[in-house]
Amino acid sequence: MPDITMPQLGETVTEGTITKWFKAVGDEVKEDEVLFEVSTDKVDSEVPSPASGYLAEINVQEGETVDVGTTLAVVSDAPPAGVSGNGASEPESEPAAEPEPEPAAEPEPAAEAAPVPEEDAEAPTEEAEVREAAVDD
Repeated sequence: MPDITMPQLGETVTEGTITKWFKAVGDEVKEDEVLFEVSTDKVDSEVPSPASGYLAEINVQEGETVDVGTTLAVVSDAPPAGVSGNGASEPESEPAAEPEPEPAAEPEPAAEAAPVPEEDAEAPTEEAEVREAAVDD
């Protein structure tokens, strides 16, 4: 299982920062395939894998700065246990989750109250009857 170490990208370069991993643990990698990107005070560079296999470990995360020669990752001949060959975790056998209860049905809108009967428009009001009586006099 070859270790992937921080390369020395220049004579005076003593450390580098991992800016991006192009593979995840469990991913298959080919020899010379770009594995990660590193930034130094002199240069930003994409670094290829020195061997074919599966990315078994990532020891240094994106954004971390480490010294030249530090082990960044490990490539193995087989995918790590619990990880499929595409980097996705294999599902663990868990008890089936209980289904979520269905949301309560929204209550039916209350039946509209029957309209309050207005006085019959054709029936004379008391005021109109008084006026009519005054005219008759």
